[in-house]
Amino acid sequence: MGLFDKLAGWLGLKKKEVHVLCLGLDNSGKTTIINKLKPSNAQTQDIVPTIGFSIEKFKTSSLSFTVFDMSGQGRYRDLWEHYYKEGQAIIFVIDSSDKLRMVVAKEELDTLLNHPDIKHRRLPILFFANKMDLRDAISSVKVSQLLSLENIKDKPWHICASDALKGEGLQEGVDWLQGISYVILL
Repeated sequence: MGLFDKLAGWLGLKKKEVHVLCLGLDNSGKTTIINKLKPSNAQTQDIVPTIGFSIEKFKTSSLSFTVFDMSGQGRYRDLWEHYYKEGQAIIFVIDSSDKLRMVVAKEELDTLLNHPDIKHRRLPILFFANKMDLRDAISSVKVSQLLSLENIKDKPWHICASDALKGEGLQEGVDWLQGISYVILL
């Protein structure tokens, strides 16, 4: 990257592009979150489960995000690793009302963090403890404890309580991701 490119980036004249992997178990709300992050005129009314993956783009004031929405169904999770090298940040979505599958979410997170294409990279990870509107939802603090997030020492991470249907908690997460990604990219 040349001096003029860096200067343009610092001055906000050129948007950096960040490739984000959106991961989590099926039915955790990944696609709904990504849909809510798009401009309102580009949002889809009917959300259907992602088969394989889809690619979405959205922009913030200083970054352009390309998000790879990866299916969380068991038979598709093995495909995640094919996109790890391209990822510059991760959004990991957890259904905070699905206590039975919290162990499975932790296993998938541990597999992700120990993968050779992820393990030694300082990728920021944004966790959404989603579906906080449901009666059985557990707090983001409890989700953090169940996933042992405090053990992640070599990557910046942040957890947000969210309700993707209403869009609650999403802006906080994107603001954090934008700030940390911008620092890491420079």
